[in-house]
Amino acid sequence: MDIYNKLIHKEAKLSLIGLGYVGLPIALEFAKHVPVIGFDISKERVDMMKNNIDPSDELGPEAFEGCDIEFTSNPEDLKDASFHIVAVPTPIDNHNMPDLSPLLAATRTVGKILKKGDYVVYESTVYPGATEEDCVPILEELSGLKFVNDFKVGYSPERINPGDKVHTITTIKKIVSGCDDVSLDNIAKTYEIVVKAGVHKAPTMKVAEAAKVIENTQRDVNIALMNELSIIFNRMGINTFDVLEAAGTKWNFLKFYPGLVGGHCIGVDPYYLAYKAREYRYHPQIINSGRFVNDSMGFYVAKQLVKKLIEKGKTILDSKVLVMGVTFKENVSDLRNSKVADVISELKSYHVQVDAVDPFASPKEVKHEYNFELTDDLRNDYDAVVIAVSHDEYAALTEDYFRKICADDAIIVDIKGMYKNKIKSFSYWSL
Repeated sequence: MDIYNKLIHKEAKLSLIGLGYVGLPIALEFAKHVPVIGFDISKERVDMMKNNIDPSDELGPEAFEGCDIEFTSNPEDLKDASFHIVAVPTPIDNHNMPDLSPLLAATRTVGKILKKGDYVVYESTVYPGATEEDCVPILEELSGLKFVNDFKVGYSPERINPGDKVHTITTIKKIVSGCDDVSLDNIAKTYEIVVKAGVHKAPTMKVAEAAKVIENTQRDVNIALMNELSIIFNRMGINTFDVLEAAGTKWNFLKFYPGLVGGHCIGVDPYYLAYKAREYRYHPQIINSGRFVNDSMGFYVAKQLVKKLIEKGKTILDSKVLVMGVTFKENVSDLRNSKVADVISELKSYHVQVDAVDPFASPKEVKHEYNFELTDDLRNDYDAVVIAVSHDEYAALTEDYFRKICADDAIIVDIKGMYKNKIKSFSYWSL
């Protein structure tokens, strides 16, 4: 009996290694249909999940109901599973180089308990070739088993979008790949248990890896173009969002918008592709240029605000600025690689007094990640307010709200253009 049939007949278990934004939703969805072991190295996180609490604050307690899942931080428990899905982060280091240490650590964990006939499927975003070149040798070495003959490996890139309640694991078509025809068939059928949108069978694991890494690279390059246009239009005294609204009336105009590009996907994945390209003696110019533009935008926003404060005759050392929103995107608590931190650090480098608020962010995590405090008590005399993240609850704010917290001649910096044509009493600027 193949692994797919063993799973659906509950004669085998599926494991999920890494229970963050990506791993936990996948684990719980599978657990509605097959027995699942959910593994995470953090005992604290595991204890929360045992009590139906999502540490990432994405899922409510109801998501855990009716699920056949055992949460554990003990690697030995993974021996009971035969189909292993690895969904750990793949960040970059301080030099923008791929950091595969979480992925390789997870691979070592699986390699130590791997049995003949087991499957290992990777969901972590990597450069093309990483699964076979970096992970498989570790699995072979630690298990003593032979790749393809004794165990199968596949790659199925995650497409989880934090904060998105519409595009979920069940509604987004899943790319799947395997090391041979048998593994591809079993992996495809296994994912079809939970993915209602169906699967796309990639011919090789490298193709699947490449498909994932270019999804976010494409978005990154297009957003970089919008950011560069916003810099140009700012010098011309033209509102970028007005330009995009006009251009968007053409049926084939691609609707991308300027903004701060952070997070663990768009702001990271292009570096993986650029890194691998250099191995083949090619230095990607468009990808690197896009990254340069997007990585610079936080500092650009801060410098533009400082210029505007000076234009108003403000003493920079006495200026008080409120930054609203510090997470990497709207309506999530995820702080990873948030470019709002660049805005704040650049303002502080001019010795501007900066307060920051965010209804989703954990004050403890903000302090740990970026070494600044979220404020509880707002002033009533801010010289500028930067709306950095378009959280839903910010969208409902009116000009009356800003009058209560701002000085009369304050500046409103609206990075996402949420208040375009709505701010009349204050100086207004957006990307």
